[in-house]
Amino acid sequence: MTLSVAEQFCAWCATTTDGGVGGRDPLEPPGLAQRGRSRLWIDDHGWWLGVVEFTPPRTVGSGLYVGAMWLWHDVDHLAFHVDALRTGPELFRTEDQLTPLALDLGRQAAANVTALREKFPDLPNVALYLTSRPVRRGFLWASFDAGIAAALIGDPDMARDHFKRVLREDALAPWIVEAQERTRELHAIAADHGAVTAWVMRAVDPRRSKLGLDPLALAIS
Repeated sequence: MTLSVAEQFCAWCATTTDGGVGGRDPLEPPGLAQRGRSRLWIDDHGWWLGVVEFTPPRTVGSGLYVGAMWLWHDVDHLAFHVDALRTGPELFRTEDQLTPLALDLGRQAAANVTALREKFPDLPNVALYLTSRPVRRGFLWASFDAGIAAALIGDPDMARDHFKRVLREDALAPWIVEAQERTRELHAIAADHGAVTAWVMRAVDPRRSKLGLDPLALAIS
């Protein structure tokens, strides 16, 4: 059975004694952690994660996704909430191609992670990005995320505007009803920065626990 570049890349990284080539891990910048022996790697920023996923297409080879996950969402799995950048697929037919292709994917992943870090160096930059996106009906979570970010930087008026967009969505499914219940809570406390921060902290810690990550050690900033 032929493995994808992603599978062989992960196996190669795990079994290389110096962690890479020439003493350097091919998946840079530092700080990325592989999820067991899966195709997933994470860049942990406390209240959000950079997520790297090597994906096998139908043909022999591997693609690459890199994006951000906001940990205030009620999920127990890794997800892409923004900037799921696709690279590839990278195809190979012989074992001789494995190492250069794996290294190339690692370099591309590293470059995309660096770009993500530079795009979201702090909460104000995250809020600017989330609140500047075009408003589209039906994209409930985009308004939810923008509202939380605006409230966290102390802009309750903008936060309420985004929360109202969530509440105007038709509650056509149980998950929408639940999302709107959480949004009503946030809308009510939007002007209380401390209360919003506490709400987000209470949301983030269980998500980190579900993902097997340590509790949030630093303040959201």
